[in-house]
Amino acid sequence: MHGAPQTGEARCPGVVLLHGIARTSASLSKLERALQASRFATLNIDYASRKKPIAALADDIHPAIARFAERSAPLHFVAHSMGGLVARAYIARYRPPRLGGIVMLGTPNGGSEVADLLSGSRLYRAFYGPAGLELTTPATQPGVLPPVDYPVGVIAGNRFIDPVAGLFVLPKPNDGRVSVQSAMLADMADHIVVKASHTGLPRHTIAIAQTIAFLRKGRFQPG
Repeated sequence: MHGAPQTGEARCPGVVLLHGIARTSASLSKLERALQASRFATLNIDYASRKKPIAALADDIHPAIARFAERSAPLHFVAHSMGGLVARAYIARYRPPRLGGIVMLGTPNGGSEVADLLSGSRLYRAFYGPAGLELTTPATQPGVLPPVDYPVGVIAGNRFIDPVAGLFVLPKPNDGRVSVQSAMLADMADHIVVKASHTGLPRHTIAIAQTIAFLRKGRFQPG
């Protein structure tokens, strides 16, 4: 795990970006550039998403975030897929004193039926590791992670590339990995659905614009 160099002035609001499982910080580079252009300081972290449970991943990213949080400005989180669960685990344990809001893009807050189907496979367990088993629907039931008491905006996708998962495994609508229903979270401040696949969400123009809107105002812009 390593943190990307911090970018932005000390007085600018900060944003920690957390990628999904089996991804890297590069998957959030377009989103990061848009945040920087909108005068947010950013910390785009790489972490070993396939090697440890979610709670341990939260511990791993803490030193970099703690240094970044020393800035005298609000600290937000923007997370794709499992990164949203890592963010929830992190805030539950290491809540920053100037915590702002969090935007989740395609996060399986209610679990993924794809993970349910594949979690018994030795290949799935070998590739996705301990965190992959925490993406199933039983593992994400209420009580596993504390309820949120901070502003959360949920962005879900309703387009899919994989026709098997999209048509036959996941409830509709879905993004090919996570259903719109599963992305929702009790006590979230706002939510929207965009025409994007799971992997496409962090690069989707409307999703990026809406992420910035939520960080600025605590609400998404009306469609």
